[in-house]
Amino acid sequence: MEKVFKAIDFAQKAHCGQLRKSTQIPYIIHPLGVMEILLRHNCSKDAAIAGILHDTIEDTPITAEDIEKEFGTKIKYLVMAASEPDKSASWEERKQHTMEFLSSVNDEEVLCVTCADKMHNLLSIVKDYETIGDKVWDRFNRGKESQKWYYTSLAKIFMAFNNKNPLFNEFYNLANKFF
Repeated sequence: MEKVFKAIDFAQKAHCGQLRKSTQIPYIIHPLGVMEILLRHNCSKDAAIAGILHDTIEDTPITAEDIEKEFGTKIKYLVMAASEPDKSASWEERKQHTMEFLSSVNDEEVLCVTCADKMHNLLSIVKDYETIGDKVWDRFNRGKESQKWYYTSLAKIFMAFNNKNPLFNEFYNLANKFF
């Protein structure tokens, strides 16, 4: 567990001062939520650590080399696989790239880290929808229909890989029930 606590500390420092989109919620809540989902679904400790660190390369000055130096090659691989490579691309291009990449991956651990990330994001949307209704869609550059396309498409990709994985099943059911 020492490596997990080290990852939490590392991510907390990297995301210090960041907030979740259009909220006052400290950003670190998201990586911790991703970790919780992975651990609840009996994923590996490496997956849980990657879940904690998954946004550090995308959203902070942390580099892949920093991750490798602190946590090793496997964690770097999992974090890189869960990261969008080009934040300057349009939302549609980034999401299409993610889906094409995930459709070609033959590594369930990579898919689990990514699924847990998307699950936590979707759970946050559902919770906020229950509180503020359709105003939740104002937080996004792309509205409800685009979000529906993205999340239900991801659900199909995860299920096509392994429809017996409880994490993938839970995500599929949540995405299809909500949208």
